[in-house]
Amino acid sequence: MATLNVGNLGEYLREQRRNAQLSLRQLADAAGVSNPYLSQIERGLRKPSAEVLQQVAKALRISAETLYVRAGILDAERDRDEVETRAVILADPTLTERQKQVLLQIYESFRKENGFEIADGGEGSSGSSSSSSIPSVVDVGGDGGDGAAPHESAG
Repeated sequence: MATLNVGNLGEYLREQRRNAQLSLRQLADAAGVSNPYLSQIERGLRKPSAEVLQQVAKALRISAETLYVRAGILDAERDRDEVETRAVILADPTLTERQKQVLLQIYESFRKENGFEIADGGEGSSGSSSSSSIPSVVDVGGDGGDGAAPHESAG
């Protein structure tokens, strides 16, 4: 009788929480939701809003898009490849947040160039509709390929 796809979501959230070695209470605190509410989500009794899913994803350091698909908010078939690719990039612990965002911008740029729309509107997109395939923010290493370091940083 479960018409909502929340059981699958709850199992997935529990698995991700355990992988992150967080207790239910720790995750609830980090996500800004109550412990009983998060427990009900994990048990498939509640369908969380997109906002709650985003908070939980941020606390778990995983892709919100993946949670949206599991909750039935995004169309799984239409955007599966993009969502999975984005999830893998965002979950990679060896990349900095800046590197992840640059990779996502490049990925979105290539998809747009090849005629595919960005599923979530391109959260880091520059809004430019030029046919250039690589955004101008590729200076991840601080070198930018031209020998100059346009952005000095302490990190």
